[in-house]
Amino acid sequence: MSDQPAPPVITCEKRPASGAGGMVVTNHPLGSAAGQQVLAEGGNAVDAAVAALLALTVVEPMMVGVAGGGIAHLRLAEGRHVVVDALSTAAAATHPEIYEPIDDPDATFPPAKDRRNLVGPSAVAVPGNLAGWHMMQARYGKLPFADVVAPAIGLARRGFAVTDYLSGAIGSHADDLAADPAIAAVMLPGGAVPKPGARLVMGDYAQSLELIAREGAAALHGGALGQALAGRLATGGEDAGYVTLDDLAAYRPLEREAIFGRYRGHDIVGPPPPASSGVHVVQMLNMLEGYDVAGMGFGSPELLHLLAEVMRVAFEDRRAASGDPAFVDVPVARYLSAAHAEAGRARLRAMGGIAEARQPAESRDTTHVTVADREGNIVSATHTINGLFGARFMVPGTGIIPNNYMCNFDPAPGRALSIAPGKRVPTSMAPMMVLRDGAPRFALGLPGAVRIFPSAMLAIVNLLDHGMDLQSAVEAPRIWTQGGAVEIEPGYSAAQAALEARGHAVRVEPHIGGGMNAIAFAPDGMMTGAACWRADGTVAALGGGLARPGVRFAV
Repeated sequence: MSDQPAPPVITCEKRPASGAGGMVVTNHPLGSAAGQQVLAEGGNAVDAAVAALLALTVVEPMMVGVAGGGIAHLRLAEGRHVVVDALSTAAAATHPEIYEPIDDPDATFPPAKDRRNLVGPSAVAVPGNLAGWHMMQARYGKLPFADVVAPAIGLARRGFAVTDYLSGAIGSHADDLAADPAIAAVMLPGGAVPKPGARLVMGDYAQSLELIAREGAAALHGGALGQALAGRLATGGEDAGYVTLDDLAAYRPLEREAIFGRYRGHDIVGPPPPASSGVHVVQMLNMLEGYDVAGMGFGSPELLHLLAEVMRVAFEDRRAASGDPAFVDVPVARYLSAAHAEAGRARLRAMGGIAEARQPAESRDTTHVTVADREGNIVSATHTINGLFGARFMVPGTGIIPNNYMCNFDPAPGRALSIAPGKRVPTSMAPMMVLRDGAPRFALGLPGAVRIFPSAMLAIVNLLDHGMDLQSAVEAPRIWTQGGAVEIEPGYSAAQAALEARGHAVRVEPHIGGGMNAIAFAPDGMMTGAACWRADGTVAALGGGLARPGVRFAV
């Protein structure tokens, strides 16, 4: 009989779905339906992931768009891992002093005067999403690109029902949206926030998607849509943007090698810098390997204290070296080493306490998809326009909402994350996979800015240490800190007093990070998808399939 503790019982709000024909998990039911449609049409996981992401640019316009950026982690059927870096970059005309920082000792980065790095044309970085999606689909997909764009075109042209999530997002930024006539006409019809259930039609964007279906990424990166974007960014006088048509034409997504680590006999695979996740998820797990995590008991004050301390150490190292490896020397090998894990364990404190917690600014407003097909291709991809509705305006006649990724850079000069032409933005995106003996076991990811990669680590601990089923692992309560106050979800509130007795300042938050989307893989080919309560996450599973070859019916 095993002496391993029984898995904790988690009360889940959603239910998983299983199938052997393919799996699509996104943060909107219509995004999942678009991916499932493409799988049913004979596409593979790459086709389905790109279709889902394009559909999400319609139904989650506050979160993601073709003029945004992100990272896709692919495991191909042959077993090779490919990370597609489609992160936004600073334009050629930028330099470290384009903004005037406002002194704010409490801010991670000092805010820029007049919000120039947050709202309007001057906040826009060179986008990478469309270029990355088109490249990965062309290289690794099966269908014509136009077939992959088709579901999004239909949604934009016909319209879709506004969710409570979208209505709330529009309401929270209605003042900024109302200041731009183009975006106000779509998101504030009649000057009012659309109620949940109202139909939202995006006719101009449907036409843009039709052009993208014909021309691919070139439509934006040098073509008519790029001309429209660059033209809009050139307006605004002192608040004009820096991105030009030349910047758009010159942008290239990159293929990078994945980061590999080991934990409890499993391979942990994630993206490399500029993403923090691959390095620091593995680093945190390396430190935890030295402890009987399961024996401590899920949710115990002892374990929560340990998790908070491990996160603190990882964020300390992230502050010391993170960002675009073309500009910042990130000591990846050292951070992944067993010796560094041992040194990290020596840095853990017996008692908590407030420590330096300033981190790069990142938006929580992102989307994630996790997709797999019957052939063995898997995609875990996180993409965004950064803040809610990006730079909070729309390119007239196109329906395109640009990113506000420039706020992820430090607006002050002379620092590691200061602005430089061509520099990729820092990110915490964590499209992760877990393997056992070379075979996929789990793929997962979520939105949530700096809360992303610690939350991904917690899900892996839930699965490998606590033996949870997939649904429980993604819905379980979360804890987070970057060295300051410790945030816990209400499911851990019983431990608050004990954590405070250990020296931590504790805040109970409604949720930490965003909706996680995950897939578990069984040896017999069955896949199980799960999405959590923190977003509109929806699982679309394919079972069954075509008739046995040779079956005929008499007529």
